[in-house]
Amino acid sequence: MTEVITEEIAEVITEQQNENSLNIDKADSLEIISIINKEDKTVANAVETKLPEIAKAVDVIADRMQNGGRLVYCGAGTSGRQGVLDACECYPTFGVDETNVIAVIAGGPGAMVKTQEGAEDDIRSAVRDLINIDFCNRDVLIAIAACGNTPYVIAAAEYAKKTGAAVIALTCAGLTKLSEIVDIDISPVTGPEVVTGSTRMKSGTAQKMVLNMISTAVMIKLGKVYKNFMVDLRITNQKLAKRAIRIITKTTGVSEEEASLALENCNNSIKHSIVSILCKVDMNEADRLLKDNGGNVGRVVERVNGR
Repeated sequence: MTEVITEEIAEVITEQQNENSLNIDKADSLEIISIINKEDKTVANAVETKLPEIAKAVDVIADRMQNGGRLVYCGAGTSGRQGVLDACECYPTFGVDETNVIAVIAGGPGAMVKTQEGAEDDIRSAVRDLINIDFCNRDVLIAIAACGNTPYVIAAAEYAKKTGAAVIALTCAGLTKLSEIVDIDISPVTGPEVVTGSTRMKSGTAQKMVLNMISTAVMIKLGKVYKNFMVDLRITNQKLAKRAIRIITKTTGVSEEEASLALENCNNSIKHSIVSILCKVDMNEADRLLKDNGGNVGRVVERVNGR
Protein backbone atom coordinates (compact mmCIF):
# COMPACT_ATOMS: atom_id res chain seq x y z
CA MET A 1 0.00 0.00 0.00
CA THR A 2 2.83 2.40 0.80
CA GLU A 3 4.34 1.98 -2.69
CA VAL A 4 1.02 2.80 -4.37
CA ILE A 5 0.68 5.94 -2.29
CA THR A 6 4.22 6.97 -3.22
CA GLU A 7 3.48 6.68 -6.94
CA GLU A 8 0.29 8.67 -6.68
CA ILE A 9 1.59 11.41 -4.40
CA ALA A 10 3.37 13.22 -7.24
CA GLU A 11 0.00 13.86 -8.88
CA VAL A 12 -1.55 15.41 -5.78
CA ILE A 13 -1.90 19.18 -6.06
CA THR A 14 -0.25 19.78 -2.68
CA GLU A 15 2.90 18.18 -4.10
CA GLN A 16 3.05 20.16 -7.33
CA GLN A 17 5.44 23.04 -8.01
CA ASN A 18 4.15 26.57 -7.42
CA GLU A 19 4.78 28.81 -10.43
CA ASN A 20 4.58 31.91 -8.22
CA SER A 21 7.61 30.92 -6.15
CA LEU A 22 9.92 29.39 -8.77
CA ASN A 23 12.75 31.83 -8.00
CA ILE A 24 12.14 32.29 -4.29
CA ASP A 25 15.66 31.04 -3.53
CA LYS A 26 17.03 34.16 -5.25
CA ALA A 27 14.72 36.62 -3.51
CA ASP A 28 15.61 38.89 -0.60
CA SER A 29 13.84 38.60 2.76
CA LEU A 30 11.05 41.06 1.97
CA GLU A 31 10.39 39.42 -1.38
CA ILE A 32 10.29 35.96 0.22
CA ILE A 33 7.75 36.87 2.86
CA SER A 34 5.72 38.89 0.33
CA ILE A 35 5.40 35.78 -1.85
CA ILE A 36 4.35 33.73 1.17
CA ASN A 37 1.86 36.38 2.25
CA LYS A 38 0.31 36.59 -1.21
CA GLU A 39 -0.18 32.83 -1.29
CA ASP A 40 -1.62 32.81 2.25
CA LYS A 41 -4.30 35.28 1.17
CA THR A 42 -5.81 32.59 -1.06
CA VAL A 43 -6.44 30.18 1.81
CA ALA A 44 -9.59 31.81 3.23
CA ASN A 45 -11.18 31.84 -0.21
CA ALA A 46 -10.47 28.14 -0.63
CA VAL A 47 -12.06 27.42 2.75
CA GLU A 48 -15.09 29.54 1.84
CA THR A 49 -15.93 27.20 -1.05
CA LYS A 50 -16.41 24.39 1.46
CA LEU A 51 -18.70 26.12 3.96
CA PRO A 52 -21.74 23.92 3.10
CA GLU A 53 -19.73 20.76 3.81
CA ILE A 54 -18.32 22.27 7.01
CA ALA A 55 -21.85 23.13 8.17
CA LYS A 56 -22.98 19.54 7.54
CA ALA A 57 -20.06 18.30 9.60
CA VAL A 58 -20.99 20.63 12.46
CA ASP A 59 -24.57 19.34 12.52
CA VAL A 60 -23.48 15.69 12.49
CA ILE A 61 -20.93 16.21 15.27
CA ALA A 62 -23.29 18.24 17.47
CA ASP A 63 -26.01 15.61 17.10
CA ARG A 64 -23.63 12.77 17.95
CA MET A 65 -22.18 14.58 20.96
CA GLN A 66 -25.65 15.42 22.28
CA ASN A 67 -26.34 11.70 22.23
CA GLY A 68 -23.22 10.58 24.07
CA GLY A 69 -20.78 10.41 21.17
CA ARG A 70 -17.29 11.87 21.00
CA LEU A 71 -15.35 13.93 18.50
CA VAL A 72 -12.08 12.24 17.54
CA TYR A 73 -9.39 13.81 15.36
CA CYS A 74 -6.91 11.61 13.51
CA GLY A 75 -3.85 12.63 11.51
CA ALA A 76 -0.13 12.34 10.93
CA GLY A 77 2.60 14.97 10.99
CA THR A 78 1.34 18.55 10.69
CA SER A 79 -2.23 17.35 10.12
CA GLY A 80 -2.12 15.26 13.28
CA ARG A 81 -0.71 18.14 15.30
CA GLN A 82 -3.54 20.39 14.10
CA GLY A 83 -6.01 17.86 15.47
CA VAL A 84 -4.21 17.56 18.81
CA LEU A 85 -4.06 21.35 19.15
CA ASP A 86 -7.77 21.81 18.49
CA ALA A 87 -8.73 18.98 20.84
CA CYS A 88 -6.55 20.37 23.64
CA GLU A 89 -8.11 23.81 23.34
CA CYS A 90 -11.70 22.58 23.69
CA TYR A 91 -11.35 21.81 27.39
CA PRO A 92 -10.15 25.22 28.69
CA THR A 93 -12.14 27.26 26.16
CA PHE A 94 -15.49 25.49 26.31
CA GLY A 95 -15.29 23.37 29.45
CA VAL A 96 -15.94 20.21 27.47
CA ASP A 97 -14.82 17.01 29.17
CA GLU A 98 -11.35 16.00 28.02
CA THR A 99 -12.66 12.53 27.17
CA ASN A 100 -15.26 13.92 24.75
CA VAL A 101 -12.88 15.60 22.29
CA ILE A 102 -9.84 13.44 21.60
CA ALA A 103 -7.00 13.36 19.10
CA VAL A 104 -4.88 10.46 17.93
CA ILE A 105 -1.69 11.11 16.00
CA ALA A 106 0.56 8.74 14.09
CA GLY A 107 3.51 7.93 16.31
CA GLY A 108 1.66 8.72 19.52
CA PRO A 109 2.00 11.76 21.83
CA GLY A 110 5.73 11.99 21.22
CA ALA A 111 5.04 12.92 17.59
CA MET A 112 3.75 16.28 18.79
CA VAL A 113 7.25 17.48 19.63
CA LYS A 114 9.51 15.21 17.58
CA THR A 115 8.91 14.25 13.96
CA GLN A 116 8.22 10.59 13.29
CA GLU A 117 7.74 10.59 9.54
CA GLY A 118 7.63 6.80 9.17
CA ALA A 119 4.66 6.55 11.53
CA GLU A 120 2.24 7.77 8.87
CA ASP A 121 2.70 4.47 7.00
CA ASP A 122 1.84 2.33 10.05
CA ILE A 123 -1.62 1.02 9.24
CA ARG A 124 -1.87 -1.34 12.21
CA SER A 125 -1.21 1.40 14.74
CA ALA A 126 -4.07 3.47 13.30
CA VAL A 127 -6.57 0.75 14.12
CA ARG A 128 -4.89 0.05 17.45
CA ASP A 129 -5.03 3.74 18.42
CA LEU A 130 -8.79 3.84 17.85
CA ILE A 131 -9.38 0.56 19.66
CA ASN A 132 -7.38 1.89 22.62
CA ILE A 133 -9.84 4.77 23.05
CA ASP A 134 -12.85 2.45 22.65
CA PHE A 135 -13.89 4.18 19.44
CA CYS A 136 -17.48 3.16 18.61
CA ASN A 137 -20.50 3.82 16.40
CA ARG A 138 -21.65 6.80 18.49
CA ASP A 139 -18.45 8.73 17.73
CA VAL A 140 -17.32 10.98 14.89
CA LEU A 141 -13.89 10.71 13.29
CA ILE A 142 -12.34 13.67 11.51
CA ALA A 143 -9.60 12.19 9.33
CA ILE A 144 -7.06 14.91 8.57
CA ALA A 145 -4.54 14.52 5.73
CA ALA A 146 -3.38 17.33 3.46
CA CYS A 147 -2.83 15.02 0.48
CA GLY A 148 -5.71 12.69 1.35
CA ASN A 149 -3.57 9.61 0.83
CA THR A 150 -1.86 9.08 4.19
CA PRO A 151 -1.98 5.31 5.00
CA TYR A 152 -2.39 5.81 8.78
CA VAL A 153 -5.36 8.15 8.26
CA ILE A 154 -6.98 6.02 5.56
CA ALA A 155 -6.75 2.93 7.76
CA ALA A 156 -8.32 4.82 10.68
CA ALA A 157 -11.15 6.08 8.44
CA GLU A 158 -11.82 2.58 7.11
CA TYR A 159 -11.95 1.15 10.63
CA ALA A 160 -14.20 3.97 11.87
CA LYS A 161 -16.55 3.41 8.95
CA LYS A 162 -16.86 -0.29 9.82
CA THR A 163 -17.92 0.58 13.36
CA GLY A 164 -20.83 2.65 12.03
CA ALA A 165 -19.36 5.94 13.23
CA ALA A 166 -19.67 9.14 11.20
CA VAL A 167 -16.47 9.82 9.27
CA ILE A 168 -15.39 13.23 7.96
CA ALA A 169 -12.35 13.93 5.79
CA LEU A 170 -10.34 17.15 5.93
CA THR A 171 -7.85 17.38 3.08
CA CYS A 172 -6.54 20.06 0.72
CA ALA A 173 -6.29 18.05 -2.48
CA GLY A 174 -9.78 17.67 -3.95
CA LEU A 175 -10.96 14.12 -4.62
CA THR A 176 -8.63 11.62 -2.95
CA LYS A 177 -8.58 8.05 -1.61
CA LEU A 178 -9.98 9.42 1.64
CA SER A 179 -12.91 11.02 -0.19
CA GLU A 180 -14.13 7.57 -1.26
CA ILE A 181 -14.40 6.34 2.34
CA VAL A 182 -16.02 9.16 4.27
CA ASP A 183 -19.52 10.51 4.81
CA ILE A 184 -18.53 14.17 4.43
CA ASP A 185 -15.54 15.34 2.41
CA ILE A 186 -14.14 18.78 3.26
CA SER A 187 -11.36 19.62 0.84
CA PRO A 188 -10.42 23.30 0.40
CA VAL A 189 -7.95 23.13 -2.47
CA THR A 190 -5.18 25.54 -1.51
CA GLY A 191 -2.93 24.72 -4.45
CA PRO A 192 0.80 24.07 -4.63
CA GLU A 193 2.82 25.22 -1.64
CA VAL A 194 5.39 28.04 -1.78
CA VAL A 195 8.03 25.45 -0.92
CA THR A 196 7.00 22.40 -2.94
CA GLY A 197 5.29 19.78 -0.78
CA SER A 198 5.60 21.74 2.48
CA THR A 199 2.01 21.22 3.58
CA ARG A 200 2.65 22.81 6.97
CA MET A 201 2.13 26.09 5.07
CA LYS A 202 -1.12 26.80 3.16
CA SER A 203 -2.59 23.36 3.75
CA GLY A 204 -1.84 23.56 7.47
CA THR A 205 -3.39 27.03 7.66
CA ALA A 206 -6.54 25.83 5.90
CA GLN A 207 -6.82 22.82 8.20
CA LYS A 208 -6.53 25.00 11.29
CA MET A 209 -9.18 27.39 9.96
CA VAL A 210 -11.61 24.55 9.27
CA LEU A 211 -11.01 22.81 12.60
CA ASN A 212 -11.50 26.12 14.43
CA MET A 213 -14.78 26.60 12.60
CA ILE A 214 -16.00 23.09 13.30
CA SER A 215 -15.16 22.90 17.01
CA THR A 216 -16.35 26.43 17.73
CA ALA A 217 -19.64 25.98 15.87
CA VAL A 218 -20.26 22.63 17.54
CA MET A 219 -19.65 24.10 20.99
CA ILE A 220 -22.00 26.98 20.23
CA LYS A 221 -24.71 24.49 19.26
CA LEU A 222 -24.03 22.57 22.48
CA GLY A 223 -24.74 25.69 24.55
CA LYS A 224 -21.15 26.50 25.43
CA VAL A 225 -21.55 30.12 24.27
CA TYR A 226 -24.00 32.82 25.39
CA LYS A 227 -24.20 35.78 23.03
CA ASN A 228 -20.57 35.58 21.91
CA PHE A 229 -19.01 34.73 25.27
CA MET A 230 -17.48 31.38 26.30
CA VAL A 231 -19.65 30.73 29.33
CA ASP A 232 -18.33 27.24 30.09
CA LEU A 233 -14.79 28.57 30.41
CA ARG A 234 -12.70 26.75 33.03
CA ILE A 235 -11.20 29.24 35.48
CA THR A 236 -7.68 27.91 35.97
CA ASN A 237 -5.56 31.05 36.37
CA GLN A 238 -5.78 34.76 37.25
CA LYS A 239 -6.25 35.86 33.64
CA LEU A 240 -9.23 33.57 33.22
CA ALA A 241 -10.66 34.64 36.58
CA LYS A 242 -10.65 38.23 35.35
CA ARG A 243 -12.18 37.15 32.06
CA ALA A 244 -14.95 35.34 33.93
CA ILE A 245 -15.79 38.49 35.87
CA ARG A 246 -15.78 40.50 32.65
CA ILE A 247 -18.11 38.02 30.94
CA ILE A 248 -20.60 38.21 33.78
CA THR A 249 -20.57 42.00 33.93
CA LYS A 250 -20.97 42.31 30.15
CA THR A 251 -23.87 39.86 29.95
CA THR A 252 -25.77 40.96 33.05
CA GLY A 253 -24.85 44.61 33.63
CA VAL A 254 -23.85 44.07 37.25
CA SER A 255 -20.73 45.47 38.88
CA GLU A 256 -17.47 43.55 39.19
CA GLU A 257 -18.13 43.12 42.89
CA GLU A 258 -21.56 41.62 42.25
CA ALA A 259 -20.14 39.40 39.51
CA SER A 260 -17.41 38.15 41.84
CA LEU A 261 -19.96 37.38 44.56
CA ALA A 262 -22.17 35.51 42.10
CA LEU A 263 -19.20 33.42 40.99
CA GLU A 264 -18.38 32.60 44.59
CA ASN A 265 -21.99 31.58 45.27
CA CYS A 266 -22.12 29.48 42.08
CA ASN A 267 -18.96 27.43 42.54
CA ASN A 268 -17.04 29.42 39.93
CA SER A 269 -19.54 28.60 37.18
CA ILE A 270 -20.01 31.49 34.77
CA LYS A 271 -23.18 29.92 33.35
CA HIS A 272 -24.82 29.50 36.73
CA SER A 273 -23.77 33.01 37.75
CA ILE A 274 -25.40 34.59 34.70
CA VAL A 275 -28.63 32.63 35.12
CA SER A 276 -28.67 33.38 38.85
CA ILE A 277 -28.39 37.11 38.21
CA LEU A 278 -30.64 37.46 35.17
CA CYS A 279 -33.35 35.11 36.44
CA LYS A 280 -33.03 36.17 40.10
CA VAL A 281 -32.60 32.62 41.39
CA ASP A 282 -30.12 30.82 43.61
CA MET A 283 -27.45 28.34 42.51
CA ASN A 284 -29.67 25.26 42.86
CA GLU A 285 -32.49 26.74 40.81
CA ALA A 286 -30.04 27.99 38.22
CA ASP A 287 -28.68 24.47 37.98
CA ARG A 288 -32.15 23.01 37.50
CA LEU A 289 -33.02 25.54 34.81
CA LEU A 290 -29.81 24.84 32.93
CA LYS A 291 -30.32 21.09 33.07
CA ASP A 292 -33.89 21.46 31.84
CA ASN A 293 -32.68 23.52 28.90
CA GLY A 294 -29.67 21.56 27.73
CA GLY A 295 -27.19 23.87 29.43
CA ASN A 296 -28.18 26.72 27.11
CA VAL A 297 -28.09 30.07 28.97
CA GLY A 298 -29.92 31.95 26.22
CA ARG A 299 -32.77 29.46 26.23
CA VAL A 300 -33.11 29.70 30.01
CA VAL A 301 -33.18 33.50 30.03
CA GLU A 302 -35.69 33.58 27.19
CA ARG A 303 -38.03 31.12 28.83
CA VAL A 304 -37.85 32.63 32.30
CA ASN A 305 -37.76 36.31 31.42
CA GLY A 306 -39.29 36.26 27.95
CA ARG A 307 -36.23 37.87 26.34
